[in-house]
Amino acid sequence: MIAYHFNTHMAKICAITKKKSVVGGRYSNRTRATQYNPCGAIRKYPNLQKKRVYIPELKKSIAIKVSARGLRIIEKNGAYATLKKAGII
Repeated sequence: MIAYHFNTHMAKICAITKKKSVVGGRYSNRTRATQYNPCGAIRKYPNLQKKRVYIPELKKSIAIKVSARGLRIIEKNGAYATLKKAGII
């Protein structure tokens, strides 16, 4: 039995760290020369991966959208403890 915790219409948010997109500014080399050359804003997204994580305690896999940092947290603390703390299971 596989439970899916992501949808194609969901926001781009990490299931573990709750990281989401941020709006940042661009900066051009011309700006350094003239002190005025607005480049506009750009949206920066977290490094999200769709991963299937096996949980031995439950004997099942779940698929989640998780950031690269979230994967490291799962490696460190274990899948069951991390997903339970995040409120996924």
